[in-house]
Amino acid sequence: MRSGLSTVAALVLALSGAAAHAADPRYPDWPCAQAKVPDISLAAVWAGPALDDAETRWKDDTKVSALVSKLSARKIPLDEAEKSVKEFLAGSASDKTANAKLLFAGLFDTLNGQRSQVMNGLERVSRKQRDAADRIREETIQLQALQDATPRDDAKVEALSNQLVWETRIFEDRRKVVRFVCEVPTSIDQRLFALGRVIQQELE
Repeated sequence: MRSGLSTVAALVLALSGAAAHAADPRYPDWPCAQAKVPDISLAAVWAGPALDDAETRWKDDTKVSALVSKLSARKIPLDEAEKSVKEFLAGSASDKTANAKLLFAGLFDTLNGQRSQVMNGLERVSRKQRDAADRIREETIQLQALQDATPRDDAKVEALSNQLVWETRIFEDRRKVVRFVCEVPTSIDQRLFALGRVIQQELE
C-alpha cells in the first residue's frame, strides 16, 4: 500500500505544482494549456457594418432572439447553423442589413456570455483541485504516520486509505474533465467567427 500512496503523493504534487506555476501570472487559476483570452474582441470576428443600437435591441426582436438561442446551442451542428443564417437573411428582403446586424449582435452577446461562464467554471474547478491536492498531500502524511505508529490502529489505517483512494479518484476524474472543457472556449470562438463570416457574406 505504501508504494501506491507514494505514487498518489507524487501525482498530486506534480499536478498541484503545475497549477501553482500558471503559464500567465495574470491568471493563476487558469488550468488550460491554451492562453486565456478573457473576452472576444468584436473587431476580431466582425468586419461588417457598425452594429450601433443592434447591440441592445436584438433581444426585442422575437424572431432574432429565438434564432440566436438556436444558433448558440453547441449541439446544433455548425453547417446546420450556417444554413439557418442564410435562410433567415434570404427572407429578410429590405430589412436584410438591419436583421444581419441584430443577429450578429445577439450571437456576439450570447456566445461571449457562454464563453465567460465556461471560463469562470474552469477557474472554480482549478481552485477546488488545488485545495484537493493540499488535502490529499496532508492525508498521505497522516496515513504514513498511522502506518508507522506502535501500536498500529489497522481500522484507522484502512479508513484513511479508502478515503485517499476515493479522493484521488475524484481528483483524477476532475482533471480529465478540465482537459476536455478547456477546448470549449476555443470552439465557441470558432463558432462565432464562422457564423459572423456567413452573415457578412450574405450582405455582400
